[in-house]
Amino acid sequence: MYAWLWRHLPGPVWVRVLISLALAAAVLAACFEWVYPAIAPHMPFNQTTVGE
Repeated sequence: MYAWLWRHLPGPVWVRVLISLALAAAVLAACFEWVYPAIAPHMPFNQTTVGE
């Protein structure tokens, strides 16, 4: 997958590196903004109690 993405990015190597970093930052931001909050209520570690 990464090789396919690298081959399809335009420009010289330094431009490809910048685009790859921007894409990685966008994916990370999307995860923190939408994915993680959506699955947080379904995680088992949210219902912890002390003394059980």
